[in-house]
Amino acid sequence: MQEALTIGQLAARSGVAPSALRYYERLGLIRADRTGGNQRRYHRGELRRVAFIRIAQQVGVSLDEIRSALDSLPASRTPTAEDWAQISTAWRERLTEKIRLLNRLRDDLDGCIGCGCLSLRRCSLYNPGDQLASEGPGPRLTIPH
Repeated sequence: MQEALTIGQLAARSGVAPSALRYYERLGLIRADRTGGNQRRYHRGELRRVAFIRIAQQVGVSLDEIRSALDSLPASRTPTAEDWAQISTAWRERLTEKIRLLNRLRDDLDGCIGCGCLSLRRCSLYNPGDQLASEGPGPRLTIPH
């Protein structure tokens, strides 16, 4: 295979550990040919697929969603800029919701440090629908013995 990359070369160029590349291959996210000695050889286009995977993961997209997106490409080709634009549009609403939740977490975290609840079941961040939280910190219900 002309201009093929070994797994070490792909790892060095992409910044992804060889074990992760083997995992991506097992999931069908990337593909490798094999030499007569059963060594992996990657087409250079796999670099772009790995970059696509890394970017998508960094914005919170699951590997299953990434696989679905890559599987939707004609002949399993490497994603182009146009592909990325189309795929990212489909992910935009979910990412916007995640950003909203992260902003809320950031804004509420300051008040969390000394609120006194000491309970994940009563925490307004962990349990946002807690109706008794407005009555103050600590236990609010008496449970009969």
